[in-house]
Amino acid sequence: MTRAEAEVVVDAMKPLHLLADTLLFEEGDAADNDYMVLVLEGQLRAVSSASIPDGEVVISVVGPGNLLGEMGVIDGGPRSASCTALTDVKLGLLSREALMGLIEQHPTVGARLMLGVSRIITGRLREGNRRLRTLSQVSRALQLELDAVHSVNRRLLEEQVGRVG
Repeated sequence: MTRAEAEVVVDAMKPLHLLADTLLFEEGDAADNDYMVLVLEGQLRAVSSASIPDGEVVISVVGPGNLLGEMGVIDGGPRSASCTALTDVKLGLLSREALMGLIEQHPTVGARLMLGVSRIITGRLREGNRRLRTLSQVSRALQLELDAVHSVNRRLLEEQVGRVG
């Protein structure tokens, strides 16, 4: 994007300031999820607690120049993670309504913005796929180890039963 195009996007955003430790959005939220934010200053932490009883996994810590909430602005689905300000933060909030206005009034800018958002989403998807492959490899290695231990235990049990009988 050119500077002028970026200014068009920034003009469509609403400023939002959060104090440290303030929740921006919560995983699973299905209401009020039609916006994304651009981090201008400070840091936010995205975490997921899905399928982890009484725990959470830090997905990322993001700073200036990063977007959060882009999936919600596109599909309106529930938030996939919780996001909390680690420091005081300044954000630019872009609602779905403002995004649609950008696309209608400035189609080139809207297209470039959506291409940038698509790159972010595909990058995260590729990283998720990489992590899934790694997890799958670890899972297979653990299963092989468990199978080997089971085999040894079975042989030991058979030997014990043979001695007793």
